[in-house]
Amino acid sequence: MTKQLAGHLLVECLVAQGVTHAFGVPGESFLAVLDGFHAYPDIQFVINRQEGGAAFMAEAAGKLTGRPGVCFVTRGPGATNASIGVHTAFQDSTPMVLFVGDVASDTRDREAFQEVNYHSFFGPSTGGMAKRVERIDDAKRIPEYVARAFATAMNGRPGPVVVVLPEDMLTQMVDAQPLPKVTPAEAWSDPGSLRTLREMLLQAERPFVIAGGGGWTVQAAQALQRFAENWSLPVGNAFRFQDTFDNFHPLYAGDVGIGINPKLAARIKQSDLIIAIGPRLGEMTTGGYTLLQAPQSTQKLVHIHASAEELGRVYQADLSIHASMSAAARSLEVISAPPILPWQAWAQDANNDYLDNIDPANGGLKLPGTIDMPAIVATLQQHLPADAVLTNGAGNFASWLHRFFKYHGLAKGFKTQLAPTNGAMGYGVPAGISASIVGQRVAFTIAGDGDFMMNGQELATAVQCGAKSIVLLLNNGMFGTIRMHQEREYPRNVSGTQLSNPDFAGLARAYGYVGVRITQTGEFEAELVAALARPQGTLIEVTLDPEVISTRGSLSQITQNALKNPKIN
Repeated sequence: MTKQLAGHLLVECLVAQGVTHAFGVPGESFLAVLDGFHAYPDIQFVINRQEGGAAFMAEAAGKLTGRPGVCFVTRGPGATNASIGVHTAFQDSTPMVLFVGDVASDTRDREAFQEVNYHSFFGPSTGGMAKRVERIDDAKRIPEYVARAFATAMNGRPGPVVVVLPEDMLTQMVDAQPLPKVTPAEAWSDPGSLRTLREMLLQAERPFVIAGGGGWTVQAAQALQRFAENWSLPVGNAFRFQDTFDNFHPLYAGDVGIGINPKLAARIKQSDLIIAIGPRLGEMTTGGYTLLQAPQSTQKLVHIHASAEELGRVYQADLSIHASMSAAARSLEVISAPPILPWQAWAQDANNDYLDNIDPANGGLKLPGTIDMPAIVATLQQHLPADAVLTNGAGNFASWLHRFFKYHGLAKGFKTQLAPTNGAMGYGVPAGISASIVGQRVAFTIAGDGDFMMNGQELATAVQCGAKSIVLLLNNGMFGTIRMHQEREYPRNVSGTQLSNPDFAGLARAYGYVGVRITQTGEFEAELVAALARPQGTLIEVTLDPEVISTRGSLSQITQNALKNPKIN
């Protein structure tokens, strides 16, 4: 058996796991791995400009493929920069493996150059943000550690794993071989629990399904749709998992997250049976734990989750089912329903409420300025292909997509939404580029001015890789979400939220994108059509009136309401 550098063996192990792209910023601590990428052309190392962008791209790849996205960073500052992507993968339940080049073994525990204790920083035992943190000291065990990292990242609740690579270990000569490609384990629903669930459905009058979380496949989403159809169940998608159930389906009730339709919020509270399939039921999906009271909801609650540790952690459900999404959905679809169900009108009303909510003519939404955001989203709906991937970071700008865009569900054969449930700003731009690189599909990103500035440099990565994304940048000259909260809590006391911005269109051109600026709604359609047709990426900057702060009202309305009902004396 021929010996090779441990760094080369590591890359060979990634190829064996089906990895085609690894994202990262180069560092001297893993030069042997970089040399391995040179030796194995079947895998591409995507050169990022900052480790946060690299980790976001890896996380987005994990969401798209269902297998761990891979990121390489150097020790200390590299790892801490990448932590934002690890945290996103953790809270979003996304499979991911972060490899960290580390100090040499003979300098460990001396606070060597850029040394960090990664078990303390990332480790689950210290309340960290990774499912597992491991260090490879013996090069012969690289195949074992890589296979375990992939299995851990995918099994149960998907999430991130951190693997630390001492610099001197990577330069050892070894004769080990990669292990076979890891297949995630399935946890199946207990038959007795399924019978109990059927009895609970037969006793219900106003049931409601909340679907989301990680681990969904096309087949699982299709099985979920059949379950909902068999039982005529209204379905809402959890926060930023809006593609779990097809938004065009007559049983779709809307997204259960920030800026929820007030009628949908009331409907969830009025339900007598909530079936939560996949989501953690976190703060955003539960409206700050008010739609479902914690620790025990007033509605009967069935919680189905891939992690046994998640069940009962926040909510004491009436029925807990430990099952992976693929197994759970396939179990649910075979539960027999009676020929007549008493809540069909309830389900139809839920869909009607959703359709009313996405109609900008309803609710008296009249916002100032020359940009009509619902019309912009309608143009996107008209021209983006059905399999387009839409990405966003964190900010009020994303609410325009969340409320008005109808996402094709995973049941149609493809994932169409990449968005951070942990509220990480700067996610949308790198996620869109990752979707173009890994998914080879049209990638559309909506970003705010503050959000874009956190990872806009990754446009250079897209150009270097020959990737293409379309970025719609809403420029209102401020950190809009925080300004909105500021006006609610401290009206008219503007502090720390104003921005002085660059020429975004010019900046995009400097990176190699086409950059244009529009100030009127009517200018958008032609620019979008042109962006879809051209081979390179495009940034469309939209000058947005600061008053256009949310889909529910203007900034001035928020201020006036706060002045009428002051919270701070």
